[in-house]
Amino acid sequence: MLSPAQFRLHFIVFLWGFTAILGKMITVNALELVFFRMMFAAIFLFIFIKFVKRKSLKVELKLFGSLIGIGGFMGAHWMCFFYAIKISNVSIALSCLATVTLFVSVLEPMVYRRKPDATELVLGLVVVASISLIFKVEWQHTRGIIFGVLCAFLGALFTVFNGKLYGRTSSENIIFYEIFGGWLLVSLFLLGSGHMESIVHIDRKNFFLLMLLASLFTAYPMLESVRLMKHISPFTLALTVNLEPVYGIILAFFIFGKSEQMTPVFYIASAFMIMAIVVNAIVKSRKKRKAIRRVSND
Repeated sequence: MLSPAQFRLHFIVFLWGFTAILGKMITVNALELVFFRMMFAAIFLFIFIKFVKRKSLKVELKLFGSLIGIGGFMGAHWMCFFYAIKISNVSIALSCLATVTLFVSVLEPMVYRRKPDATELVLGLVVVASISLIFKVEWQHTRGIIFGVLCAFLGALFTVFNGKLYGRTSSENIIFYEIFGGWLLVSLFLLGSGHMESIVHIDRKNFFLLMLLASLFTAYPMLESVRLMKHISPFTLALTVNLEPVYGIILAFFIFGKSEQMTPVFYIASAFMIMAIVVNAIVKSRKKRKAIRRVSND
């Protein structure tokens, strides 16, 4: 039986899984989609922090620059994610998203200057083999897979560098400035490409779906995940988040039908990849507990 906190956690992971579904339902291009998602989400977060929580948004200038820069990784990550959905489908984008853990396991030792973990190297081999198999059997989705893997790499960069900022300001401020930074990057991209005028042409249906994506499926789960850290361990959070591709792929299959039907090999390879990530999380948690016990015994 799930505790109230665990139920809330699964609910927000379900919401994250559903963002891919909304991404396919929204008919504007990926660049415009991310522009509106991040703009509306930043507005919602600003109102919540400033007028509901009544907290200060002030941060030191150096930290502000770091948050804006890391937010740029988030914006680029979302652009690649939704572009992968537009040119292939939800299942491809979500299966590739699962490789975030692989990239984190490679990047984290370099950024934090620690030795690579043997378990993570084995995980990497399983993930690479799974993605190679998906490339082979789903060759018609090659472009989608490439942008899906690029999305995962950018997501890993965001995750690793974001970890270095923990504790320097409130979690709400970190989320707000990073989303605002991502929106700035997308805005500059639109200006540079000469497509800024296209954002004014948006119909009522897309506007409603974008507002829903920015509020219920972006701002709310991010804030809720912060609140849940008071009731659940980081391990439980990390482990449960791995279910995001599972929820999304199942939902896409039932909602979109034939366009989301993949070969049996795709589902087998995706299952192995997700299982490897879950096993890695469990092994790392056990190692951490043993290390804590050794320190306490000493």
